[in-house]
Amino acid sequence: MTTEVSDSLTAEIAQATGALNDLRLQNADAASIDAAKKRLGELKKTMAAMNSASGSKDAGKKKERLLLKTAKGTRDYGAAEMFCREHVERIVKDVFTSYGGSALDTPVFERKDVLAGKYGEDQKLIFDLMDQGGEQLALRYDHTVPLARYLAMAGATVQAKIWQVGKVYRRDNPVMSKGRMREFSQADLDITGAWDPMIPDAEIISLLCTILTKLDVGEFTIKLNHRKILDGIFEVCGVPQDKIRSISSAVDKLDKLPWLEVKKEMTEEKGLSSDVADKIGEYVKHKGGPSLLDLLKADATLMANPSAKQGISDMDILFTLLRAYKVLDKISFDMSLARGLDYYTGIIYEAIVEASAPPALSANAIESPAPSKPKPSKKAKADDNEEDEVDESQVGVGSIAAGGRYDNLVGMFTAAAAAEGKKAPGLPCIGVSIGLDRIFAIVWPKWVEKGMRSKETMVYVLAAGDGLLEERIALVQELREAGIKTDFLAKRKPKLTAQFMAGEKDEVPFAVILGGDELKEGLVTVKEQKWEFVDGKKTKVQSADQGMKVRRDELISWIKQTPTYQGWSSGRLI
Repeated sequence: MTTEVSDSLTAEIAQATGALNDLRLQNADAASIDAAKKRLGELKKTMAAMNSASGSKDAGKKKERLLLKTAKGTRDYGAAEMFCREHVERIVKDVFTSYGGSALDTPVFERKDVLAGKYGEDQKLIFDLMDQGGEQLALRYDHTVPLARYLAMAGATVQAKIWQVGKVYRRDNPVMSKGRMREFSQADLDITGAWDPMIPDAEIISLLCTILTKLDVGEFTIKLNHRKILDGIFEVCGVPQDKIRSISSAVDKLDKLPWLEVKKEMTEEKGLSSDVADKIGEYVKHKGGPSLLDLLKADATLMANPSAKQGISDMDILFTLLRAYKVLDKISFDMSLARGLDYYTGIIYEAIVEASAPPALSANAIESPAPSKPKPSKKAKADDNEEDEVDESQVGVGSIAAGGRYDNLVGMFTAAAAAEGKKAPGLPCIGVSIGLDRIFAIVWPKWVEKGMRSKETMVYVLAAGDGLLEERIALVQELREAGIKTDFLAKRKPKLTAQFMAGEKDEVPFAVILGGDELKEGLVTVKEQKWEFVDGKKTKVQSADQGMKVRRDELISWIKQTPTYQGWSSGRLI
């Protein structure tokens, strides 16, 4: 392959890649995007064929080494990190079940037409898969749309509380240290079916408050708004009907950008007049509690709008119920909250903590001038299609949970699947998605600081003198059958020092030592071990205590009655 041909083909590939990315950013129709993809694929195949044909010339070159790394936006979790993550997940699932939830599992990939048209401007973040035997597929973006598809397949008749925990995928610019990734875990609970007004909505918010209170995320706030109020505001301010969703998407960025930046997007990018944008700004700057409803009710123009009036009535009922749930102090009625996804129809909400906002963005972002944009990263790109690196110091964790009411999504599926002229049933739904990776990003540093353990092993069985392998195995098995997590060193005649070191590595609180003479007397020696922080480092507490003799047949009850064991089983994992 000549250099001229290679350079020309490389330039064509770069141009086709740029054209495809532009189409995605412009939310072009699927046919245009597919045509651009096909063109890019053909060019890459041509390049691969030409490289293959000239491969014999490179036969003598040194084999390229494998780059051992995870894909961009993904990561591994080690044993200690997984122990923390599983602790978080256990708390979430326990609350889900305590609120009457039942589990559901859906595939991590869906037919592309199931996901298409549900996510507004975020449509471009969906991970497409290559054609698989005639099916166009994509990785799931969230749990909500797959749930709606499942409910539509079930006839749109399910009235239940349904939870899912699993991984979802978004082709976004990752910020790994803040738990913002391309592959991440979400925990959802949704209430499906027709119930009395706002009761499921209040139940979901109560559930979210319960979970965040149990997790060590610090002080949190549930930002609350209503899509009908927001749509009513847009209508009375003069936003054209065909721009409401795109303007809503712009308003949704007010937690990341100051008002002047958002206004610029509305006017310069989305064609809204400056006067209309200023009217919107007067509304979305308001936040507070139930008293904000009184302010909105006093606005005759807004109350004359049917959509806004219905939303305000719903919020009135909701605040009454939240007072009964005793969570009103955690709520902020925030008129700037919009939630960009297209399928929301009623109440919307998200949970934030101190780490949620970008460090450079003040709490009063509505009034703030636009900050100077950070310089792009100088890091060389691996290829022309790779995104710029993100300055992690300028990015917050974002919301750690979010959701809302989506009464029409299931009906969209049943209508699309129904025969012509046949009435398609709908199903009202409301749900919440909890970002487990973002919560982990907040909890993990605190976990390390507290010196939390990375295993649940409570007893390590050792032998003094002769290995006593069979006796160790018998006791280990007996303790495990009694529900006590137990381990031992898998050697026939290990040294006592090596056994202690193995148990101490896992910070096991009870060392049970077997001796030949003691076993004949029906006794074992139990030594309780503790750890402490010295100069910021976790070390074992040194003690001259040689342990105490416990009857072999009373060992299980003795261990279970100790404060150390009872504290652990209550969930205190230190």
